[in-house]
Formats: sequence, C-alpha cells, structure tokens
Amino acid sequence: MKAIIPVAGAGTKLRPHTYTQPKALIPLAGKTILSFIVDQLHEAGINDFIFIIGYLGEKIQDYVKAKYPHLNCHFIQQSERFGTGHAIDLTREIVGDDEVLIVLGDTIAEYDIKEVMNSPHSMLGVKKVDDPRDFGVAEIGEDDLILRVVEKPAIPKSNMALVGVYKIKETNFLFTCLEKIMSTDIKSYDEFNLTDALECMIQSGAQFRAFKVQNWFDCGKKETLLESNATLLKKFGGNVSEKHHFENTIIIPPVSIAEGCEIRNSVIGPNVAIGENTSLNHTIIKDSIIGSYSKLVEIVLSNSLIGSDAEVKGVNRSLNIGDNTAIDLSGGGKA
Repeated sequence: MKAIIPVAGAGTKLRPHTYTQPKALIPLAGKTILSFIVDQLHEAGINDFIFIIGYLGEKIQDYVKAKYPHLNCHFIQQSERFGTGHAIDLTREIVGDDEVLIVLGDTIAEYDIKEVMNSPHSMLGVKKVDDPRDFGVAEIGEDDLILRVVEKPAIPKSNMALVGVYKIKETNFLFTCLEKIMSTDIKSYDEFNLTDALECMIQSGAQFRAFKVQNWFDCGKKETLLESNATLLKKFGGNVSEKHHFENTIIIPPVSIAEGCEIRNSVIGPNVAIGENTSLNHTIIKDSIIGSYSKLVEIVLSNSLIGSDAEVKGVNRSLNIGDNTAIDLSGGGKA
C-alpha cells in the first residue's frame, strides 16, 4: 500500500507564517504537522510515500529527505492549484494498481490505521461536527455504507464530516472518475475536488465504508492550531531536550522545548512548544508556539504563534508573527 499526502496548498489562513513556511512544516507540540502524519503511517507499516508539492515545495522535499531517508518517497509537483482531485490525478503513474491511503497534509487524526489498511473495503474517515457546511460531508446508511458524499453543502443532510483520510482499493476506478470529472469540468467551488471523484465512484457502484476517528486535530488557522498544540502536548506529555541551559526559570508542564534553547529568568507553560536554538530572557509564556532561532526578551505572551528567526521585545501582547521578523514592543523601537 502506498500513502499519498497532498501538501501543495498555500495555507492562506495561517499567514503570515505560510509566506515563508509550508503549512505542513508549521511546528506543533514539538514536531511538525507533516511529521505527525508520516510517523503515524510509517509506524503502521507504510514505507512508500507520494508527496504532492507546490507552494514552497522545495522545503517539503528537503525536510522529508533529511528526516526520512529510510523511506521510499516520491515528489510530484502540482504547478497549478486546481484542487485535490487534480492533485491526486497526478499520482496515476506512480500508484499503478496499488491500494492507496490518502491523507490530506493538514489532517492529524487518531484512528486504528492497521484496521483501516486491512479492511476488505474502501473506507473514508468521518467525524461528527456541529456545522458541516465547511467540510466534505458523508451520508451514511446501514452497516456504515456511504450513500453519498458532497463537498461543503449549503444544506447538509448529515453532520458527518470527511476528515481527510481515504483508503482506496479500486485505484483504477478512482483515476477513471478523476478523468471524468476533469474532462466534463465538474467542479466544487471552482476546483476539481476529490470528493466529487468519490461521489462518481459511489454512483457508479463502488462501495465505501465509513470509519469514525477518535480525535481530529484542526491545524488550519492560528486559534485551532494552538488548541491542537495544547491537546497534543497534554496527550503525549511534552518533551524537554536534555541539551539546554535554563537559569532561574520555572517550567509548567506540559511543554516541548527543543535542543539548544537558552532560557533565563522566565516562566514557561503550560501548553508551550519552543523550537530549537531559541533564546528567552525575562519572559512569561503560556498557550503558545515559538519557532526556532527566535529571541524573546521582556515579554508576556499567551495564545501566540511566533515564527522562526523572529525577535520580540516588549510587553504583554497576543501576536501572530511570521518568520524572519524583528519586532520591538518596548516603546523605543519600531515594528
């Protein structure tokens, strides 16, 4: 079985961070969004990966090659963002007749992957949501048989959202339906969507079963990313690298602090993730994500997302700062 991970999106809801960093490489609970996905699939026995890259794709490629040299990885460039359906269609030659597990590049979910992989059926991951209008939606019948899937319906007939995990047995059938929706210009919200290809398969006789995920972590925007960071830190207990220098500092778990950090006269936590080689002095931080190689001085932060190579000095603020930024909030400098 091969895993397909589309990571070509621009991640506009996480700007300014995604101006310089792909959304899949945004830090989360001491890892990256992408590493949560790849590690989960690899631990279940998948060694063949297809990454569909686009915006800042060279960073994805460099990251994967450096972190996962033992995996068999292919990289396909999606030069034009015509939608998830178009992205998956680009993998046709590499996939061949193999079964695939498609996991969207911003989808972190908890489920029994081996059970899904070993199922004799094609399967779609679902989760009940309060407002399904922003998601693909599955209408489910008896024995978890999926009757219909619709992308972002204005009037949903179900509250079971597609979480972005798809196990496909009949890959030839999938590519036939992808070709059909693109040749006949069937679009949802001006894109060729994977959901429409799955609906084509269902209406043509393919059977899909729904499986419910236990947890689904939303990494699409700042507020939900910070919530997911807190939840994952609590779940896994955080991690503080042994290679650090802390002076006159209080750590309130759970936190994740990477290698090479220098922290003085500070209070860190709870629910804080800090990237490598970051320096903090006279800071109080909670419920935040701080990137690598950043410098924070005399500041109180909560519910903040700070990129890499950022410099912040000043007073209490809630910030959303991208990479390669220098900000002085002390009153004597300019933002």
